[in-house]
Amino acid sequence: MTYLAGKLVLAVEAGAPNNGRSDSTTARVKKTRICGRDYPYVSAQAFRRWLRDTMTANGSVPSPTTRVGKAQQKAQKATTAADPITYADDDLFGYLKATAKANDESTTVRDTAFMVGTFLSVEPVRLTEDFGVMSRDIPEPVLHAHEFYTADLAAPFLLDIPRVGTFTLPNANGAGRPNYLTEQAAMSIATAAAAGAAVTSFRGHSAVRLPLAKRRERVAILLDALAELAGGAKKALHYGDRLPALFALAPMAGGVNPLGFVIDGADDGSGLQVRGDVLRRELAAWAGEWEAPVLVGWRPGFRDTLRKQFEKDLADEIDEGKVVIGHPRTVLLDLAGRIRRGEHDGWFDDRSR
Repeated sequence: MTYLAGKLVLAVEAGAPNNGRSDSTTARVKKTRICGRDYPYVSAQAFRRWLRDTMTANGSVPSPTTRVGKAQQKAQKATTAADPITYADDDLFGYLKATAKANDESTTVRDTAFMVGTFLSVEPVRLTEDFGVMSRDIPEPVLHAHEFYTADLAAPFLLDIPRVGTFTLPNANGAGRPNYLTEQAAMSIATAAAAGAAVTSFRGHSAVRLPLAKRRERVAILLDALAELAGGAKKALHYGDRLPALFALAPMAGGVNPLGFVIDGADDGSGLQVRGDVLRRELAAWAGEWEAPVLVGWRPGFRDTLRKQFEKDLADEIDEGKVVIGHPRTVLLDLAGRIRRGEHDGWFDDRSR
């Protein structure tokens, strides 16, 4: 198998985990309007930041960030070291680093191995505006306000496992895939060679590939971070647990995600739905393209009525081991452990079709 395809739900209770642009004295949450109704969301950028920070808290060394451009200039940039050989986050999350100096062609690009969508509320939400006053030891109180909400937010994600630790090089004419290393970066092939990397061919291009043990570890630390995810804005006022409340994960031969309509919002706007019958039909349609089991992480106490119906609808698949349901943390850490032990090494190479 090549990809891990999934759908993930964050349960926000009286929270404001990702804020948009404020107006006057009111801090606004990020939201979009659909058919005239508000749907709050958490951006993919924010979620990836939470994931990167959790990886760092777990011991992964983050790629150092540099800010380019003066504050008053419009063309401001911030880049990481753009060194995916050394830094796992540059490898997993991608980067773009370009210089504008004359006679300097050191532009490096890495498209992401880990893709994630916007965490959009599964139903319309009436946002609450909380009013506050700062009056401590000042003669004239300062008024302020901010928004918060309660909602289930869902997003798809996809991990291209063979791409982890694999970096294509530009062709002789300079052309290459978006995840290339420039010749300057390829100079660090010496560094890569010291780390045990090898020159190979990947999806029709020359490439540098890190040793399998290192690639296993990078996938595992990403899963570890998902299992202990923390982050979000306004923790002082709206602390909330960001561990996924629910997810489904399927190993797929191609980059198709069959789980998009398994976990989503009901058509009538009544909230989250998790449909076992849809999962069964999707798996039948993609027969031969997925590998059992489909892993489902479901926190105890979260939407228990939905869970009972889901387990009833998929009783046969659960009995046969085609679908496994457990606590999100347990399911993810178990998978990370199996990957570290080499039990899924076949996932690290593209499957011939």
